[in-house]
Amino acid sequence: MRFTGHVDRFAEEHLPPASQLPDIVFDRAGLDYSDVLNAAEYFVDRHVHERRGERRAIVVPHGIDWTYHDLQRAANRIANVLADDFGVVSGDRVLLRAPNCAMLAACWLAVLKAGAIAVTTMPLYRSAELRYMMDKAAVTLALCDAGLSEDLELALAGRDDVRVCFFNTEATDGLDARMDAKSNAFANVETAAEDIAIIAFTSGTTGTPKAAMHYHRDLIATCDTYGKHVLQPKADDLFCGSPPLAFTFGLGGQLLFPLYVGAGTLLLEKAPPEALLRAIDTFGVTTIFTAPIAYRTMLGLMHAYDTSTLHTCVSAGETLPKAVFDAWHEQTGLKILDGIGSTEMLHIFIGSSKERARSGSTGQAVYGYVAEIHDEDGAPLPPGEVGRLAVKGPTGCKYLDDERQVTYVQHGWNYPGDAYRMDDEGYFYYVARMDDMIVSAGYNISGPEVEQALLTHEHVREVAVIAKPDPQHDTHIVKAYVVMVGVEHHTLQKIDELREHVKRMIAPFKAPREIEFVTELPRTETGKVQRYKLRQRASAE
Repeated sequence: MRFTGHVDRFAEEHLPPASQLPDIVFDRAGLDYSDVLNAAEYFVDRHVHERRGERRAIVVPHGIDWTYHDLQRAANRIANVLADDFGVVSGDRVLLRAPNCAMLAACWLAVLKAGAIAVTTMPLYRSAELRYMMDKAAVTLALCDAGLSEDLELALAGRDDVRVCFFNTEATDGLDARMDAKSNAFANVETAAEDIAIIAFTSGTTGTPKAAMHYHRDLIATCDTYGKHVLQPKADDLFCGSPPLAFTFGLGGQLLFPLYVGAGTLLLEKAPPEALLRAIDTFGVTTIFTAPIAYRTMLGLMHAYDTSTLHTCVSAGETLPKAVFDAWHEQTGLKILDGIGSTEMLHIFIGSSKERARSGSTGQAVYGYVAEIHDEDGAPLPPGEVGRLAVKGPTGCKYLDDERQVTYVQHGWNYPGDAYRMDDEGYFYYVARMDDMIVSAGYNISGPEVEQALLTHEHVREVAVIAKPDPQHDTHIVKAYVVMVGVEHHTLQKIDELREHVKRMIAPFKAPREIEFVTELPRTETGKVQRYKLRQRASAE
């Protein structure tokens, strides 16, 4: 049995069996890790020990900024509260609920320091979702921002197996008061590199969220791969973004990568597109992480803000339309770094640096990862062929007690569920989610390709294309749900105009048979379109 620093073995006992785990690849320089490893030591204590403690760590929009020394002291005090006041032992699961803020970052680090497992949840999750996650991860304690107490208390109604401690409150039994009575020092639990550090729930774009588990080592490995070789951050950078820290895209972009190099991060409770532009202007943000729809929206607002400090723009969550990449580059001179990652893999595993980024391409396999295109049987396909994206690297899918593990991991490869093609230079081009490939009248049609064609129309703001069942002909038709802008009346003439626009852009057989105008698309809190809801809606028509 391998070494573990965990007293509570729940997570280890609910890992997939060895036969279902992905192959882990550490065949590149710089990916060597000690068997004993606590990631909190790497992300915060290291900077203090190496005399960088007075550097800014977290910029507080309406308060006093936190240095690395401040962050370490807060995390140590919270870790003492966990151990002394709540009896948390290594391996326990601690739920975190708060908007992006300095206290959430400190709580996350404290959980790791105590050897426990962080289960960070998104602020908009409601009681039923929180109850499901607490049950799935067997949570024993919750640390919650007092402003988000209502849904958590509803989720805990009638049960006493989960204790709760609120912060950002003056209550005498709150976390703030408990911290005041604790020491600034804490001896980090000596966890194993392969002890579970976080349980991250997927955003639910395909149904019931899955619980992905990641080791302490994984948190550092994503910095030594994507962070170092694609993002290339510097200590003087200031990071900001829109995703919640509960979303691994947000965790990496707004916490792991800045802390990796001793940089600063500006944590905004809410970051719609205009708030991001305002933050860049006000605080001198250099690096942003957000979704394609945000970049598209910001293009029309940038004239009112000074964005001259910005030099790195990262997009993920959904594929980046070529039209948005090109328009952003033309207007700012900056290339948006598209990338594909997943909660299961922790962060981005295909994406190119600014020097190598190409319009229309997701990029190349990130340093440390291997990516191929496979057929349905798992055999590699040659360049130019469309097939299943397959990937291996230093991170991989480890679902918590979930039968869907055998779908994501096959023969040691991770299959994120995307259809791609690769060219002769190793650049990958997104085609569709495997379940978004539309078979209509014998043709294979990529929903995202139709979406990109529609997005080039001046009056289309957002669009989602799905397959609608056509039972009369035992096939499917292409249906588009469109959010318009700059048009008062949505007429049959406008539908015909959009359809003809698509036919001029791509093969006519790909044009949507049906177009429905909607005021908004169903999205997860992280901004991903929930196409499965649209498929359900279309099937019910």
